[in-house]
Amino acid sequence: MLAYPSLHGVAHSSPPSLLHPCRSRRLFLTSSSCRCSPRPSRPSLSSLSSLQSLRIKKCSTVRAMVDSQQSESVLESSEDGVVPGPQKYSVKIPVGNRHILVETGHIGRQASSSVMVTDGETIVYSSVCLADVPSEPSDFFPLSVNYQERLSAAGRTSGGFFKREGRAKDHEVLICRLIDRPLRPTMPKGFYYDTQILSWVFSYDGLHSPDCLAVTAAGIAVALSEVPNTKTIAGVRVGLIDGQFIVNPTTKEMEESELDLMIAGTDSAILMIEGYCDFLTEERLLQAVEIGQVAIRNICNEVEALVKKCGKPKMVEAIKLPPSELYRHVEDIAGDELVKALQIRNKIPRRKALSALEEKVLTILSEQGYVFKDEASGAVEVLTDDYEDEDEDEVEVIDGEVDEGDVHIKPIPRKPIPLLFSDVDVKLVFKEVTSKFLRKRIVEGGKRSDGRSPLEVRPINSQCGFLPRAHGSALFTRGETQSLAVVTLGDKQMAQRIDNLVDTEELKRFYLQYSFPPSSVGEVRRMGAPSRREIGHGMLAERSLEPILPSEEDFPYTIRVESTITESNGSSSMASVCGGCLALLDAGVPLKCTVAGIAMGLVMDTIEFGGDGRPLILSDISGSEDASGDMDLKVAGNESGITAFQMDIKISGVTLPVMEEALRQARDGRKHVLNEMSKCLPPPSKKLSQYAPLIHVMKVKPEKVNLIIGSGGKKVKSIIEETGVEAIDTQDDGLVKITARDLLSLEKSKAIIANLTMVPTIGDVYRNCEIKSIAPYGVFVEIVPGREGLCHISELSTNWLAKAEDVFKVGDRIDVKLIEINEKGHLRLSYRALLPDVNPEKSSRQQTSSSMKENIPPQDGVIKIATRKPLRKNESEQIGEPPEKAKMDKDLQKKVKTPVKDFASEQGKSAGKKQEFTKTSVNIDMDKPKKSNSTAVTGMVTSEDKVS
Repeated sequence: MLAYPSLHGVAHSSPPSLLHPCRSRRLFLTSSSCRCSPRPSRPSLSSLSSLQSLRIKKCSTVRAMVDSQQSESVLESSEDGVVPGPQKYSVKIPVGNRHILVETGHIGRQASSSVMVTDGETIVYSSVCLADVPSEPSDFFPLSVNYQERLSAAGRTSGGFFKREGRAKDHEVLICRLIDRPLRPTMPKGFYYDTQILSWVFSYDGLHSPDCLAVTAAGIAVALSEVPNTKTIAGVRVGLIDGQFIVNPTTKEMEESELDLMIAGTDSAILMIEGYCDFLTEERLLQAVEIGQVAIRNICNEVEALVKKCGKPKMVEAIKLPPSELYRHVEDIAGDELVKALQIRNKIPRRKALSALEEKVLTILSEQGYVFKDEASGAVEVLTDDYEDEDEDEVEVIDGEVDEGDVHIKPIPRKPIPLLFSDVDVKLVFKEVTSKFLRKRIVEGGKRSDGRSPLEVRPINSQCGFLPRAHGSALFTRGETQSLAVVTLGDKQMAQRIDNLVDTEELKRFYLQYSFPPSSVGEVRRMGAPSRREIGHGMLAERSLEPILPSEEDFPYTIRVESTITESNGSSSMASVCGGCLALLDAGVPLKCTVAGIAMGLVMDTIEFGGDGRPLILSDISGSEDASGDMDLKVAGNESGITAFQMDIKISGVTLPVMEEALRQARDGRKHVLNEMSKCLPPPSKKLSQYAPLIHVMKVKPEKVNLIIGSGGKKVKSIIEETGVEAIDTQDDGLVKITARDLLSLEKSKAIIANLTMVPTIGDVYRNCEIKSIAPYGVFVEIVPGREGLCHISELSTNWLAKAEDVFKVGDRIDVKLIEINEKGHLRLSYRALLPDVNPEKSSRQQTSSSMKENIPPQDGVIKIATRKPLRKNESEQIGEPPEKAKMDKDLQKKVKTPVKDFASEQGKSAGKKQEFTKTSVNIDMDKPKKSNSTAVTGMVTSEDKVS
């Protein structure tokens, strides 16, 4: 037998927690006071320090005792003093159409417990650790959960500068909440050791999701640890594919699923559900919950068998509860005033009245001391009787016959000693008593704090267009809960980027951000990053609205919804759903339908408060009913079905019949809310705001996308700068999105992109085209905005040119004809093909004169160059031209055509219409007179002698 060190220097066979003198009164030591004996005043700081050190020593002794037992068992099983290696325990548990593997004992042995759960090639590791000493008593269990998806699990690294995981992403925070919410109801009251659950994804195969695996792994780790939980929990996902429910479907199967349901619970009850669907009926949802409950029951049964093999003893002795008589004292002191305070309808006055009453009770029970009335009167009587019993044989002495030295003392009753309790215990008990009185008022009187019946919904008021410059806004008020929803529309650059292990999409085109400032409840708190609660509520509202959004093809905008809670008295997330829906309509988003949300509460045990034993379900719960109730069920959707739902339980669980009744009552509540939302004044505008950006979607051939982008993105940047649009987004499939602030710039960019990607036809003629640049081999002419072609130097004149600069300059405008398109899509243009023919009569005379001079030798006036360049293409046609023709060409080349119309101005005038370019064909007579060889052609200039 183990000997436990005593707190008073004596060894005992019982744990130290059972030896305290207060155990007979079921009291325990706290950091603020010791209830071993009544005291008239608060203890000094020195006594507090000694008591705290004594308590720490006591708790450390308990933990050391458990560790020594485990060490002795290991030593006894070893041979020759050699400690054996870690013993591994494993079990395969059937889940759905496959098995999951649970392993423990071989990893993380210094933690209170640790497990590895494998599904396919996805591995999740979870550990549980407890603090060595308990923390200060509070009204919540000191549990913290951290979940992290290591990108190395999928062979990836972070895309940021720091190549390691840092602050938890929103996706990881949501999974932390999935782990935390079902575990809290299983933790006993009075256990104040800080408990931490850590979960990592060590391997991910891309098929088996780690989130539901992490819930199960955390539940198994807690069951194997020293935490005195009441039940083992597990979690599964349920999908609906082709009308069939599937437990823990793969990621590929979930792409086709109509339902995404996460459910957690014990072998006998449901503790948490959260899911999203596309207007699923309540009946189908209950079927999914029932199938998930069966799978959870099988997992819990297998885990219980594993706990019997390798689980650690639970720290039941560490559970410390307030003394039972304290509940009676609080009710005696504050009962009547508490009933009156709970009848105050407004939240802030009721909260102030309860705070003042709590302070009064705290002062009496922890400072002044409380004397029970019956106990005080009873103490006097008892003392009197005791004295009479002692002196009943004494003989009465007559006056004057008393001997000297005899003293007769009259019995004086002793005053009862006031009872003092710790501040923490008084606060805990006062909160529980307040909750009890509130539940009693609802069950017995049928009235809630604000005077409503259990089925009644608070008054609703809503208005749209609340903010003039926002793209869409709505102010939704339900009772004392108010949400200001604002919608912002943008392009792809406004989309939210995702860098998660599981999610494959890189961008989210719709997201809702929920904020809960302390001013919404009249409090003062530090402002910082969004809390886990804010992230969770925002995701619930986001998934509630997602099914009613139009597709990206119908509405190519990125949508951001901000919900700021300006007042809160319960159900603020469902107010965000209602306000967000109205704001989307006000922004002109073509929604498929309208949705609303409502929160449901529950009072499970009604017999205690004079009820008939049936659970009492409350519609549209307030904050106090949420805190004092047994359930918080949020349901969003319309009359025909559900889009999102979330349920948290504060008791040991609820059954399917209770859920069925709650969902039915929630459907009636949604209908009422939708009817009230239809009375919104002013109503939503249902059209795009004048301040919203304009987005135009074009479809071009995929091979033409590079023409829009240009080398290094130069072309698309030049289009943005030239037209003034905000962004041009291109995709590999040929989809082009143009975002602009005004219609004029949008039409300009549309025309440029249309011209860039058009398919020209050989023979088309383009008028008044600007020369953009000049090269040694020709000029580049912009035939349409953004589209250029090369006019070779040989096509600039019917005569030979050495330099294009001699005749043309940048900015000149000419008419050109498309004569060739090569295999790369480059355009070859001709200016010469559009030059007018000379006068036929004059041409005939020139031909005759040329024939008469056919045999005349060259004259001295001809300039001769020794070195001649080879003839270019079509240059042979110029040989033998009459001198009049050469002179006419030379004069014509010196005349530059003046601009007829500005093409850009034509684009601006045709805003809103599709631009069509007129392609004119010019018939040029190519039958020229027969030329003689009497003309001498030189490399630069030609000159001919006149006939004398």
